[in-house]
Amino acid sequence: MANGFGSDDPSTTTPAEALLAHRAAALDTAFGKADVAGRLAGIVAEADGRVVFTTSFGLEDQVLTHFIVTAKLPVTFATLDTGRLFPEVYSLWQETEERYGILIRPYYPRHDTLELHVRQNGINGFYVSRDARKSCCDIRKVEPLGRALAGASIWLTGLRADQSATRGGVKLAEADAARGLVKASPLIDWSREQALAFAQENGVPINPLHAQGFVSIGCQPCTRAIRPGEPERAGRWWWEDDAAKECGLHVGQNGKPARAQATTVEVRQ
Repeated sequence: MANGFGSDDPSTTTPAEALLAHRAAALDTAFGKADVAGRLAGIVAEADGRVVFTTSFGLEDQVLTHFIVTAKLPVTFATLDTGRLFPEVYSLWQETEERYGILIRPYYPRHDTLELHVRQNGINGFYVSRDARKSCCDIRKVEPLGRALAGASIWLTGLRADQSATRGGVKLAEADAARGLVKASPLIDWSREQALAFAQENGVPINPLHAQGFVSIGCQPCTRAIRPGEPERAGRWWWEDDAAKECGLHVGQNGKPARAQATTVEVRQ
């Protein structure tokens, strides 16, 4: 399944893609040096349509939820329930809705596609084949994400640049041409220590698995606690020899985070 973020060839950039890249660059310039509250308020104010925040209930997502609710911003909360999450995630989901008085919209895999995948690969086939694992991620995460973001203007995420080398060059705001929206990561320049300190100081509910070494939490069969000195995402798909450690939500067809391409198309104000 193509995750798509527009063409890698700048010469093929369309006017629509150029406009989207222009919007992303403008947001990055305007709010790149603001604090998180200022970034969120500014980005949401500049949106020309729905703003969707997809949460997986990790530390950073919980911090962003606190910021969004505290500021009473008009943001839609969504989550991808893959069907293979830790029990602690479901408990935190309920606690988060009750704590903040919000509804987090769930998106599930298409049952017919998932049933076929399991028949063909087995219930845990992702351990055997990288292709099967990527197909599982596409079915359980990428396709539901497309439905969650349908019609959105801005996609808010909890990405941080220091989570992995792959994410190191991600900007505050970037164009996602395939989905026709701007992807914004207000915590992009925060450290994990900053996020944890904020959560503790503000009573933000967090997953108890974090304290057990599960720093980055995905599906239960595909996540282990990290060892001392390992990168944050080393516990994700640990049986694969791939430093990228991405499921497909935040990468393009080349397996790398999306980047706005340079273009000579004029964007008129």
